[in-house]
Amino acid sequence: MSGKLVVVSNRIPTGDTPSGGLVVALHGALEQSGGLWVGAHPDTAGPGDTGLTEIDRGSYTRLAFHLSEAEYDSYYLGFANSVLWPLCHGRADLVELERSYEEGYMAVNRRVARLLADKIEPDDTVWVHDYHFLPLAGELRKLGVSARIGYFLHIPFPPLSALSTLPSPDDFADWLASYNLIGLQTRRDTARCLEMFRSDPRAEFMTDGTVKFQDRVVSVRSFPIGIEVDRFAEAAATPTDAADLGADMGEQLVIGVDRLDYSKGLPNRFRAFGEYLDRKPEDAPRASLLQVAPPTRERVAAYRAIRAELEEIAGRLNGAHSELDWTPIRYIHHAVDRDLLAVLYRRAEACLVTSLADGMNLVAKEYVAAQDPEDPGVLILSRFAGAGEDMTEALLVNPYDVSEMAEAIATALSMPLEERKRRHAACLRVVRDSDVSGWAQRFVDCLRNCVPTLAYDGLPDEVPERTRSRTPVPETS
Repeated sequence: MSGKLVVVSNRIPTGDTPSGGLVVALHGALEQSGGLWVGAHPDTAGPGDTGLTEIDRGSYTRLAFHLSEAEYDSYYLGFANSVLWPLCHGRADLVELERSYEEGYMAVNRRVARLLADKIEPDDTVWVHDYHFLPLAGELRKLGVSARIGYFLHIPFPPLSALSTLPSPDDFADWLASYNLIGLQTRRDTARCLEMFRSDPRAEFMTDGTVKFQDRVVSVRSFPIGIEVDRFAEAAATPTDAADLGADMGEQLVIGVDRLDYSKGLPNRFRAFGEYLDRKPEDAPRASLLQVAPPTRERVAAYRAIRAELEEIAGRLNGAHSELDWTPIRYIHHAVDRDLLAVLYRRAEACLVTSLADGMNLVAKEYVAAQDPEDPGVLILSRFAGAGEDMTEALLVNPYDVSEMAEAIATALSMPLEERKRRHAACLRVVRDSDVSGWAQRFVDCLRNCVPTLAYDGLPDEVPERTRSRTPVPETS
């Protein structure tokens, strides 16, 4: 295929050297084919700044659109993060419905579609990322864009019952049906998406597993995302100037690394570590929990509430258990350099990933990649994280069950070496199989093999009834 790759995401790298697994993977895919990356500029601007600003040109071009303060409040903080984010993470009780939120969300998607439409050729491949741009393909189709458009949702797909919380519940399926390919993190997410289409009278299932939605046809598949395995393992084995951070934390270290978000299960994680401290024998080695939790979306009320709750629990537990030469919980409320995190992962005897809902959770994969195979630590992993679907040799836990997590901490910190090595080897195979560079290539190849949208004109008359089915055929990659 001769066309270019066009990537659309809310965030776009603005530095000279892209970093981070997803960014590096997309950077590599764009470098191979040449293309365009469009995303929101990190700085807000006045309402008059409605065009695209070039921020880099090399083997591919990066263009940014500015959000006004009003758009940032309605589109980003409002509908994206106060409606869609809690909805997809099982917290419908935190959804804040305001008419201006949806209006702002749709207005930004329409504007981005207008900015993109004249830059997309019919042979191009367009890859749209995440919940910020659910309606984008539909808006592009209205402007006559016939190129293949794929969509990847990085967070959990909402259950059917949760979609009724939306102001216009039927819109969700309609938005997604304008894409040629919907990529999801897990088989569970794929099943939820197919359930949504199965319950919609506008949809039919074809024998090849695709979904015909009115005059459109869409494929639904899972593409579990990963990390740069070798680069992360190398960073973990390379000492840094600050590699002795935490050397005074006691003989055993448990680590957690998460954005400060209510979906990560942090309060119950702290409570579980406190229960572990209450239960452990007096002659057991000291253990400390290092929790790195950078702030995020602090203008949203639910995020301020989770921060206050976590600080209260950490203070109470430290007050009850600390000694003059030991603080059991070290809570860091700011970002830590990724290479230093890799070293800390390798140093830690256990890692706690206790998400209440998570698309994948790359911390789980980073921790496994960082370990010394001859003396690995133990991953304690929530059953509700996407990573738990395949990393079944981790210690899988229910993040709502504090006692079960406390028992898992005790098991991890006392696990024999041979069992640790066996579990780590099995998890590492999963991590390597989902390396992020292969993930990006698999998605792009699959999208480029989709039948173009225009080829479906007149489909209801051309497809014999015998080729239609009400039973979906799930696909995974």
